[in-house]
Formats: sequence, structure tokens, C-alpha cells
Amino acid sequence: MRLPPNHPQRYLLSNEIHARPPQELSAPERLSYIAISYEPVLAGLANPATSDLARLCVIWGAPLPTPEVTHFVAEHANLRLKWERHTEFVTFTFSHKGEFERPFENPVIALVNEEWLATLAGKLVVAIHLAVQQNHVFVPDLQEVAAEFDDNYLVGAKVAGGNGIVMTDLKIHADDFGRMLLMDLKLGKRQGGRTVQRLLEIETYRTMALFGLPVAHATAAMLRGAERELAEITSLMAQDSTHDEPALLVRLTRLAATVESEVAANSFRFGASRAYYDLTKRRIAELREERLMGVQTIEEFMDRRLAPAMATCSSAEKRLLDLSERVARASDLLRTRVDIEREQQNQSLLASMNRRAQLQLRLQQTVEGLSIAAITYYVVGLVGYAAKALKEAGVPLSVELVTGASIPFVAGAMWLAVRRLRKHLKVEPESVAAR
Repeated sequence: MRLPPNHPQRYLLSNEIHARPPQELSAPERLSYIAISYEPVLAGLANPATSDLARLCVIWGAPLPTPEVTHFVAEHANLRLKWERHTEFVTFTFSHKGEFERPFENPVIALVNEEWLATLAGKLVVAIHLAVQQNHVFVPDLQEVAAEFDDNYLVGAKVAGGNGIVMTDLKIHADDFGRMLLMDLKLGKRQGGRTVQRLLEIETYRTMALFGLPVAHATAAMLRGAERELAEITSLMAQDSTHDEPALLVRLTRLAATVESEVAANSFRFGASRAYYDLTKRRIAELREERLMGVQTIEEFMDRRLAPAMATCSSAEKRLLDLSERVARASDLLRTRVDIEREQQNQSLLASMNRRAQLQLRLQQTVEGLSIAAITYYVVGLVGYAAKALKEAGVPLSVELVTGASIPFVAGAMWLAVRRLRKHLKVEPESVAAR
């Protein structure tokens, strides 16, 4: 059968749901799990997460991973490694199958090359020792279990339809590792593997979700000052005086830049915390917890301790976005007021220019009248000189009569000439503008 060509991402998307399969686990087995956060890598540079994995493979003599790998499994001397790459961190899960007397003595991490551990390029985010032990007692002795957790307050429940029991104290112990104990009542290998994966993901996603809490506290401190600044600016805007509006606009623009900078810097962290919190709740629901007498369930513990922290993050994010919108509205209002003030100033300026033009026109008309009188005076003088010359030449005429009679004709001619010139100057600019 001939089929159309495959989409370039068909296999990639199809394999995505199988990218991180849980490994099969059965009692007795112990694990040491670490989650490492690495700095963002620039394009073209080697990924330190993959480089750390490659160094361990060289030490173990295992095949080297490819640079684009997101899931990797290797074995060395009854020690198994499961490596996974996530968006913000990578995880190393070391597991060792075999009998043990106490679940957290001589942990699996002690079998890993110490120099390699000390030279990992990233920062440790989560570290957990998890032990899977066979148990046929459906109600364990809490005092005996608590002794394995340094007598700390325990959290746990029956999980996987009652086929297992999980106990933990959700604390970091003296060796920098947390501790989890999974008692295998009737867990199969696959169900046990899925349960272990969910437990490790719950602790990892819980920690990653809490990364937004320090950001929320820092943002809240900034918000208090920004909200006071905005309240002061809006109070000044409500007053009638308008001489400080340009200065207020400068302050408001500076405040808007500060708020938008915080939004750009923290929006990813708040969104990531929200996503990790949703994943944490989903993994807890997948455990299908059943209450053990005298022990708080993981879901109850998270609701009491994690939910308030996430509410703080959501509140800080909402306050930040609300403040951004309020600053934007105040900026629009102040700009509108400044524009209206400028329009009023422009109208006053145009009115003043109109009055000046009218005064200039009147002055021009006055000057034109005086000019006609002056020109008429000089022309009539010339007519008088011409009349005197004709009289001396023997022409019988009265010089005074000719001079006086020429005045209206000369004045009229001068008036017509000035009027014609004015019309010519008025039409010429209009024709030039039309062209």
C-alpha cells in the first residue's frame, strides 16, 4: 500500500506520549532521585545537562547519549540509571534491586561516583531516597515507620486501590535528601513503577511550583510602593490645577515602565508555578489515596500547606496585572487632559493670530490710503510743472486751474491702480497653491 509522505513531525508527536515511560519496580528495591536545574543554553553551545550525562556514561562504560535525547536508560554493576530532561530541569534516578534491613541506610546514591556528583554543572532542586519494601501488614506500626524518618510527623495513605502504602515526612534530612517509603502490599511491577514515578513527580512539581513564592513576595513589596505612587498621582489628577500635568505624565510614564518591566520579568515564573501546581494536584489524584488511621493524606497536607502559597502567587500575579491596567487607564486619562489643554492653547494662539492679522489688514488699508494721497500729491505737482511749462511756451491756460482739475483724475487713477494690484496679489498665491 502506498501512502502519502509522512509529516516531518509525525513520529516525533506520536512518540511524545511514550517519552517518559515508568520503569518496572518491585520490592525490595531502593532509589535515589535528584532533580538538577541548569542555566539556559545559548544556541550553538553544548548543553551541560547532556554533558553531565555523557561523563557518567564514560565512567560506566555505557553508550553515549545523542545531544537531542530527552529520555535515557543505562545500567552498571546492578545499578540502573533513568535520566529525563524537562523544560526547566533534568532528573537522575538511580535504582538498586536487593534486600535491605533499613530503607534509608547505605542509600543508592553512595554507589554513584562521588567526583561526578560533586562536579555536576547545575543546581540541586530535589533529592529523595525512596525505598520499596514488601509488606503484608495492611495497618503498619506508625511508631516503627516514624523511626525511619527521625520521628518526624508522617504523611501518607493507602494508594493504587489499596495495593500499596506510602509514608513520608516531606522534609529534607541531614544528608540533604528527602525520604519516601512505599510498602508493597499487592503492587505489580508496572503499577509499582507508576506509583513511584507519581510520588517523585509530586515532590518535584511541588518544589518547582514553590519557586514562584519568593517572586510573589518580592513583587508584593514592589506593588505596595507602586500602588501608593499611583494613588498619589490620581489624587493630583483629580485636582483642578493643570500646571503640573506634564510632570505628572512623566511620573506616570516612569511608573508604567516599572510595572511593565515586572510583568515581563515575572509572568513566566507565575505561569510555570500555576502549571506545576496543576500537575501536582493531578499526580496526587492519580495516587487514589485511602486514609490511614491517624495519618494525614498527601492531598490534605498539600491543600493546607501548598494551596496557600499558590494563592499568594496568584494574588501577586493578579495584583500586578490589575495595576498594569490601572496605570494604563490613568495614562490615557492624563494624556487626554494634556491633549485637551494643548488644543485650548492652540485655539487661543490661532485667535491671537487672527486678531493680529485683522490689525495688520487695517494698518495696511491705512497705509494704502496715505500712499494714494502721497502719490497723488507728487503726480499733481508734476502736472503743475507741466502746466507752467506750457504757459511759458505761449499756451493760454491757467496753471492753478489745471493743477486743481487734475487732482480727482490722478487720485482716481491711483485708487484704481492700487485696487488692481491688490487683486493681482490675492489671486496669484491661490493659483500657486492650486498648482
